[in-house]
Amino acid sequence: MLASILQNIINALQWGSFYALIALGYTLVYGVLTLINFAHGDVFMVGAYIAFFVATFFLSTLGLPGWLVLALTIPATMILTSLVGVTLERVAYRPLRRKGANRLYVVITALMCGLILEHANLAILGASRKAFPPLIKETVYTVGGVSFTNLKIGVIVTAVLVFLFLQWVVTKTRVGMAMRAISYDKFAVPLMGIPMDNIIVATFVLGSGFAGLAGLLFAMSYPVLEPYMGALIGWKAFIAAVVGGIGDIRGAFLGGFLLGAVEIMVVAFFPSTFRDLIAFTVLLVILTLKPTGLFGVAKTTKI
Repeated sequence: MLASILQNIINALQWGSFYALIALGYTLVYGVLTLINFAHGDVFMVGAYIAFFVATFFLSTLGLPGWLVLALTIPATMILTSLVGVTLERVAYRPLRRKGANRLYVVITALMCGLILEHANLAILGASRKAFPPLIKETVYTVGGVSFTNLKIGVIVTAVLVFLFLQWVVTKTRVGMAMRAISYDKFAVPLMGIPMDNIIVATFVLGSGFAGLAGLLFAMSYPVLEPYMGALIGWKAFIAAVVGGIGDIRGAFLGGFLLGAVEIMVVAFFPSTFRDLIAFTVLLVILTLKPTGLFGVAKTTKI
């Protein structure tokens, strides 16, 4: 019984790590711009495909060993996925922000950006699924009846390190201070000499880079890629960020693990078809009891 519980906890930590990495991007952009970037789930999908092509190039063209390919694919994927996120910000969001467009139009634009990424992938690469190549040899360890792999532990440790890095960036660096300043008063920030556009670009670089990293880790763990793979997981990560308190890094991180834990526990004790139904019901109950999320703070708006 104890081994079964520990096994489910490890599985929940791995599954929640993907949600947490994506939710951090949602909450980072929302915290700075009060913008819900609904295209973020599809940026995760693009990151997985970028990782596929980069890894395939290094493996088949250059013939590099798997561990070296992984070491090169991680930064390449994060950089290239960041460029996709920055392009979305530059082409779609910035013009609307400068025109002072209503928030509804920005949300619709974000949804359209996500659909464009999905269907561009479908049009260019086709509907056939792609198998992500194995980059490292998976080793199964069994301790006290609990089994885990080196890849599973790597995913969990990566999520924790990303969270700690992001906390450090936001609380200890000048860029993080500028991000917090924009979140408090974006109209006063330019008057203080802070290059607001550069800080927003840095926000998208971080958020999209983490989504790309999540895409790579997800593709290594579940090595089948398809154009719509980012839709559902993106929505779930957004819900995780909301449950944790969107705009709060700790909330997004813990919300991701909470959603992962609920889904894994549902699958452990109920038919798998109940997973999304029960998981969303539990999250809905949490939001009903605490509408601002676990770490969210109610805001007032001056009229």
